[in-house]
Amino acid sequence: MNHERIEKSVGWLAVLTALAISFGGFVEIVPLMVQQSKTQPAPGMKPRSPLEVAGRDVYLREGCYNCHSQMVRSLAEEVLRYGPAGQASESVWDHPFQWGSKRTGPDLSRVGGRYSDDWHRIHLLNPRDVVPESNMPGYPWLAEESLKGEDVQAEMRALSRVGVPYSKADIAAAPEAVLGKTKLDALIAFLQSLRAPPAAPQAAAATTSATGEGS
Repeated sequence: MNHERIEKSVGWLAVLTALAISFGGFVEIVPLMVQQSKTQPAPGMKPRSPLEVAGRDVYLREGCYNCHSQMVRSLAEEVLRYGPAGQASESVWDHPFQWGSKRTGPDLSRVGGRYSDDWHRIHLLNPRDVVPESNMPGYPWLAEESLKGEDVQAEMRALSRVGVPYSKADIAAAPEAVLGKTKLDALIAFLQSLRAPPAAPQAAAATTSATGEGS
């Protein structure tokens, strides 16, 4: 009877639904905010270089995240195809993060080092030159657009304000680091930076012990 009464009362139904969602969100979100493994950078992680920072801006500007996710789910087939499952600690310096769920193209979170810079250059200029069945558009204009050092500095300065550990010296050196580089160079550098973080020493030791390597 009470259940039927609530369903027929728009006001009570709205209030109780909001309470249920708020409680569920509290239970799910608050523990994540206090777990260091979720809020601290993965061991061995380094901030992106000025060229990689510029490349990430190009990645966002061109909407690459609309077709590519950057989060390997902890499913056996995904790990087999892409590499180690993604961890929240990998993305603490990403603002905004690029996890995504759309996969018209493959996940890119482990693409760094899989292909050469030359392969990426050809692929970005005309994808069908290396992947004949690709439906990805080309980005030839990126090779003609030069980077502006002051723009990269401004981005790094903004990132430092939200916790990315860039020093004043890092920011001051940005214009020289991107001098003479194009946005295509930057995007390639960003793609090559997308790798699994180095394994923590204790995790590497445990793996070695379990497999019997090094004995």
